[in-house]
Amino acid sequence: MAERVLDPHTLGDHVDRLFRVAWAMCGSRDEAEDLVQDTFARVLARPRVLRHGDDIGYLLRTMRNLFADQRRAASRRPRPAYAELESFELASRRADCDPEAALEANEVFASIAALPPEFRDVIIAVDVVGLSYAEAGRLLRVRETTITNRVFRARRRIVTSLSADGGVAALARS
Repeated sequence: MAERVLDPHTLGDHVDRLFRVAWAMCGSRDEAEDLVQDTFARVLARPRVLRHGDDIGYLLRTMRNLFADQRRAASRRPRPAYAELESFELASRRADCDPEAALEANEVFASIAALPPEFRDVIIAVDVVGLSYAEAGRLLRVRETTITNRVFRARRRIVTSLSADGGVAALARS
């Protein structure tokens, strides 16, 4: 496949998808916004050459790598005692949003963020971004059968987590 330079003018087309992925990775709207901004800052720092011609795939890989780098760096820093207060988050800051739906979305995204990385990456690629199993396999560089297996296990863990925590009762019953 031909190589081409990533067009900075088309990056805005991917903001919504990247934000949903970042929110699922982080479990927090604020951290997700920061992660998307950091991803764009890294990508725009210099011209990027795409070998496979897939903007969203490249951006998702960059964001996943940046997220992993940030988590590794954060794990090395000491945590102050007041850090628990910072983790408190309102369900949504949007006034026009249904409060119950916002609470459920926060619970689901927090549950996704708590998954082990191999399950979190797959559930984000398939259920949040909407990639096919084949596309997710290419993006994550694993076989399609591995994607199928991990999606099933990740969904089961999310339902178990939500039903154990008493969250999203409708999801746990279905």
